Amino acid sequence: MASTTTLYSFLPLLLLISVTSSTASTDDHDLSLYSTFPRTQAEKLIRSFNLSPQHDINRASAEASVSESKIVEKRIELPLLGKSGATVSDLGHHAGYYKLPHTKDARMFYFFFESRNSKKDPVVIWLTGGPGCSSELALFYENGPYHIDNNMTLIWNDYGWDKVSNLIYIDQPTGTGFSYSSSDDDTRHNETGVSQDLYDFLQVFFTKHPEYAQNDFYITGESYAGHYIPAFASRVNQGNKNKEGIHINLKGIAIGNGLTNPEIQYTAYRDYALDMKLIDISDYNSMNNTVSECQQAIKLCGTNDASSCAEAYLTCNPVFSNILRITGGINYYDIRKKCQGDLCYDFSNMEKFLKQKSVRDALGVGDIEFVSCSTLVYEAMISDWMKNLEVGIPALLEDGINLLVYAGEYDFICNWLGNSRWVHAMQWSGKKDFGTASMIPLTVDGVEAGQQKSHGPLTFLKVHNAGHMVPMDQPKTSLEMIKRWTQGKIPLTTTEKLSPM
Repeated sequence: MASTTTLYSFLPLLLLISVTSSTASTDDHDLSLYSTFPRTQAEKLIRSFNLSPQHDINRASAEASVSESKIVEKRIELPLLGKSGATVSDLGHHAGYYKLPHTKDARMFYFFFESRNSKKDPVVIWLTGGPGCSSELALFYENGPYHIDNNMTLIWNDYGWDKVSNLIYIDQPTGTGFSYSSSDDDTRHNETGVSQDLYDFLQVFFTKHPEYAQNDFYITGESYAGHYIPAFASRVNQGNKNKEGIHINLKGIAIGNGLTNPEIQYTAYRDYALDMKLIDISDYNSMNNTVSECQQAIKLCGTNDASSCAEAYLTCNPVFSNILRITGGINYYDIRKKCQGDLCYDFSNMEKFLKQKSVRDALGVGDIEFVSCSTLVYEAMISDWMKNLEVGIPALLEDGINLLVYAGEYDFICNWLGNSRWVHAMQWSGKKDFGTASMIPLTVDGVEAGQQKSHGPLTFLKVHNAGHMVPMDQPKTSLEMIKRWTQGKIPLTTTEKLSPM
């Protein structure tokens, strides 16, 4: 685990990596105040997940481009161990690149896995956070169709979300994972650029796969995707209302342990820490000024001034890092666990697997490098960090688009308490009724797996025995959760047992 004595260095992986010594420029703003942060600190944080990206961002020359076509997709054929559990005989796994139109030379990489159950199942897109971490992290370690064994073979995941959905994983923003550009101008700095790229992708994806265009569509993701998801959903909803291109049958959005409303969530850190006995009351009281300064700084960020938002990022991080200093360096993704030296999680098999020539040939990525987590993509989004993305959600709820906010109870960085508070504080027509609704158990196979409350299109779920990455920690619960929710079983009531593999 990275040292807890460095004041602002404790930034998440799926809310990823500390700023580096190089300076990223935003559209019209200089973020040179971040140049004092040492690159070694970011590298140490990446090492805590046993990742070793060779580049700060995925840059490729124009000559290295895989194609000039809008979208190039190929069927993946990789050897798999175990049984898929599929009831369809022609199971389709695909990977592809899409040339983003509102860029100079950017190409977005994606995986598409047809449902193991039925092509009529919903289409679900997953966005990993960071900002700047590849969605392959979720694919291989959380809710994808398979996991990577230590001998670099793939094993079917009994609880992959492709058992109940047609599942898409995107490497985004540009520069993340296998997504790349030859131009620095294509680096995104805000949710406007991010959501437009994703919307452009969907338009072309459903043109290529018209058989899925009428399916229910859901946007899901984790951590910093608490920013991406509301912005993306709002862009889709706007496109539908304006009759832009293909109508996308958006039914709902699901945010897992997300960062959505920083003002509320940062002030919840010390309350969660006190409740979980990570700090005592004297520690709590000593943070009064820090919390107050953070709240004021975030309010200034609400004016949409990039420099104010960057300043809020600096002002608020002591709220988080001071708690880590007091606790002596807990695993802030799962407070039940201890890190062994620098190593907190081992995701290195992902990088090893994706370096294999046979795998790269199967994916059609050519010589494009894989950047598991990009420090420069992270830097570019710093002025976006403290923005409140909850403000766009009420309009979605009023239009009947469902929202599921779920959180593992032992995550600290995007804890359930902060998420519960912003959900309850949100101003919409159902606020009062949601607030007075009772918390009821979520049961899976007869065992309580969480506590939930719902009203109308809004559901909040606190997941038992899970940290930041719920589908990794509680795979059966997460599969049942997404299955029931996309089937309209709100609250997430008891349903039939999972099918045996």
